Amino acid sequence: MADVQDRAFEALGFTKSTSDKGLVSYSRDLDQSNADNANIVLIHGYPQSSYIWRHVIPLLPKVPLYVPDMPGYGQSAPTSADKYGKLALGELILSALRDLLPSGPTVAQPVVIIGHDRGGRVAHHLALAPGNPAIKGFRITAVALLDIVPTLYQWRIGSSAAAQTGYFHWSFLANTALAMRLISAYGGGNWAREMIDRWAGKNAAGRARLASDDAPDVYARFFDKPAVVEASCRDYEAGAKEDAEYEAAAEREGRAIAVPLLLVYSAEFLPKRATIPIEQVWGPPWSERQDLVTSAPIGNGIGHFVAEEAPEEVAKAIRDWLLSIKQ
Repeated sequence: MADVQDRAFEALGFTKSTSDKGLVSYSRDLDQSNADNANIVLIHGYPQSSYIWRHVIPLLPKVPLYVPDMPGYGQSAPTSADKYGKLALGELILSALRDLLPSGPTVAQPVVIIGHDRGGRVAHHLALAPGNPAIKGFRITAVALLDIVPTLYQWRIGSSAAAQTGYFHWSFLANTALAMRLISAYGGGNWAREMIDRWAGKNAAGRARLASDDAPDVYARFFDKPAVVEASCRDYEAGAKEDAEYEAAAEREGRAIAVPLLLVYSAEFLPKRATIPIEQVWGPPWSERQDLVTSAPIGNGIGHFVAEEAPEEVAKAIRDWLLSIKQ
């Protein structure tokens, strides 16, 4: 099913690339990026691949776009077992992007990072590390997070029975060795289908959009690979260890998102996992100021997979936000 994904991106005018670390990505118009024309990076989540953006991309403005399969997901090669922290994954993604950009002025390239689910966590952690040498050459100017709360916040509300039930996979997948064996016995593809069906919304049209273009088969075939199952478990294991520690350190040190932040989320899915409004969740101390936060809740029974279930609403929220932060 990798060829289905490849053909979809080719039809959208993208070029496929594989980095020296085995990271597969699709890009378009990177030669048009400059200090005034930011690269937009779209990062998918679990249990999916870059294919989630197929509906949104045609609705976005004509800007430089870079769309990777996260390390270990989709067609991308896994990274080493200790490199699944979200900052480390973000560094790998930006390193691969750096290699594709035309050489020229040494001015840091502006980047807007838009991430869903696990990809949103990558975006969040990159936004907390503007001075990190590994992201040298880039200036993160804005971040959009699709249907997530901060990792540390999620762990902290674990005393809620509803949260524990809805996010059972967080602690399950973090036990990599056991989770791998159980998922393999069930079938990696079966597991991916089950999780997608569980987290999708009740809106019939949204579910149809999610399932269109053979998407469930694409994701299932990727998860039939033991290496993808292992990588995704290590992703969640890192979420319980270095990712939570990274956010706790940022909280202690007063590091927060200091750039415009867009929140796009399922109005029926995400608020059930929080104890306060989502906009407040992402305000101080996670953002430097509340006025940096723009929110676009999506209702009408749309579930977790907002980019596929409601691409028009997601694209409009992104377009309007991009225009607002340029002014």
